[in-house]
Amino acid sequence: MKQAEIIELSVEELQQKLAEVKKEYEDLKMAHSVTPLENPLQIRSTRRTVARLATELTKREQQ
Repeated sequence: MKQAEIIELSVEELQQKLAEVKKEYEDLKMAHSVTPLENPLQIRSTRRTVARLATELTKREQQ
């Protein structure tokens, strides 16, 4: 998910999307620990998406 897409989301949508992406990240980590993923870079990109969402959410809460 790109930063431009994240900025357009409302606070409720950010919270919902953050929960979804965190779940996806945990599933990827679990799947990779059992059997190596075909594309392990998915883990990194998902982790960075979680960080982008959390950062934007924190930024909006401080305003």
